Amino acid sequence: MILYDKSLNMKFHDYGIMLPIADNRARRVLEHLGIDETSVYTLDTVRAIYGFPQGITEEDIGRVHSARHTESLFRDEQSLKEALLACYELVDEDGRLNRYEPKHAKKPLTDIFKTILLQNFGSYSACRLALRGGNTHFNAKNFCFYLGGGNHHARYNEGSGFCLMNDSIIAARKLQAEGSASLIWIIDVDAHKGDGCAELVNILRKQGDLSAERGDDILTLSVHMAGGWPLDIEHLKRSLRENSMNYAPFAPSDLDIPIAEGEEELYLPLLSEGLLKLERLSSKRADIAIVIDGDDPYIKDELPSASLLKLSLEQMLQRDRHIFDFLQDRGIPSAWFMAGGYGDNAWEPVAYFLKSIMRF
Repeated sequence: MILYDKSLNMKFHDYGIMLPIADNRARRVLEHLGIDETSVYTLDTVRAIYGFPQGITEEDIGRVHSARHTESLFRDEQSLKEALLACYELVDEDGRLNRYEPKHAKKPLTDIFKTILLQNFGSYSACRLALRGGNTHFNAKNFCFYLGGGNHHARYNEGSGFCLMNDSIIAARKLQAEGSASLIWIIDVDAHKGDGCAELVNILRKQGDLSAERGDDILTLSVHMAGGWPLDIEHLKRSLRENSMNYAPFAPSDLDIPIAEGEEELYLPLLSEGLLKLERLSSKRADIAIVIDGDDPYIKDELPSASLLKLSLEQMLQRDRHIFDFLQDRGIPSAWFMAGGYGDNAWEPVAYFLKSIMRF
């Protein structure tokens, strides 16, 4: 099944944020599939039909992020604005505006927070839909693709890398809190390391909120560029001054698979090996897998910081089909988040993957 809600389109330029993110990415996926927007799940649909909660709450965020970061989002407009400016890197180290043109904005910057909260609710809802089973469009069991989500850089104390809150970990912890799942896998194939997920899981384990012995755990696998942000030398040096080796971007995932520039032919074998290792790490079969299905490794992606990994459309399709088949063969429900993908061609890998598993 597909979860898509056009009200969740960020339309960054409306807020004066000049990021190369196409507003029509999700719509173009649906057009390629020949699926009308009225035949997919929306947030109103899941609330009305399945009685899902109304949204993500401050308590849900506080279950994952620090009290300091959580309070900064809800305290007042100024603290929220400061968090957004830092998260979207709209001000450089010298205080100058960066990719931010407030004079061209149609809406106040802080209004974007309402959409971010709803997007996080979409991620949680996709997980619940995957756990329910059944499928309208695809030859798949317990599968939901959410045309949104995947904010894997948000950290314990702050937003980072265009990610204000970590929707994957928020969704996972909410599922655990309500008893819908205990062991959850995060399979991250975005071009950039899932450093926020890694940091949060490490901290939650240290706090005793996650425990492999109890069975309520989150295991993280990240297949990513060996260099480039957030693993470039300049960023690592700055992070080391400000934090320590226990925090992002240094915090290790349970399995990290870095792909060096020019090693694209190794991607699929290493991914396959990583999935088998993830299975061996698990004390039991995962209750659900969250797949952060970033399209920024695609050779046609237009984000400069993703340029060190260049997979062809066929390699992208093989990547996604391998993960999909691996999970389906083991009967593990999976919620897929669209995650990174920038420029006019960012819709293509998702569209071709979903087309390959469509029911005709």
